[in-house]
Amino acid sequence: MTAETEDPFRVLISTILSQRTRDEKTEVASASLFSKYAGPEELARASPADLEPLIRPVGFYRQKAIQIRRVSQALLDRHAGVVPRTYEELLELPQVGPKTANCVLVYGFGEPRIPVDTHVHRVSNRLGLVRTRSPEQTERVLMRIVPRDWWLHVNELFIRFGKDVCRPIGPRCGACSFASFCRYYRARPGRSRARARRRPR
Repeated sequence: MTAETEDPFRVLISTILSQRTRDEKTEVASASLFSKYAGPEELARASPADLEPLIRPVGFYRQKAIQIRRVSQALLDRHAGVVPRTYEELLELPQVGPKTANCVLVYGFGEPRIPVDTHVHRVSNRLGLVRTRSPEQTERVLMRIVPRDWWLHVNELFIRFGKDVCRPIGPRCGACSFASFCRYYRARPGRSRARARRRPR
């Protein structure tokens, strides 16, 4: 299986902007930003005052204006303005953690990895696929148990499922196809009573 890829630099910057921000806000801010600044050279030269109005829809936009300038300058200084395509080199960039590095590899280069955000971490634990405390732990376990051919698609599928069905608050367990083996659903208070009321008499 393959995944559609985008410009790695845009993936990198958009993923930084997406931290603690809703996807629709990230999309608006990214489109506004890239309409004026196409690459690391332009972004590194821009001032925070130039960038802040463009990315205002995202959370912590003032800090992120500084962060995307720093990572752009680091790309120029260390990699001649080219986004590296190894996990280790990406992690050496400022503001880049495991999820961001994996997003760049998957969506920028089509490399098999499993980016783990809050949705992937929550869904994996609720279903009982993992028993972990952090996204980093979840990533390591998923990469052991999920066939490599599926790595490229885990992030997208789990995020969609986490937004539509396995929501952080008010999960739609009644609409879930995995309820029969879901650890979270089996442990819900009142589930046995609800099932008993539905039993034919």
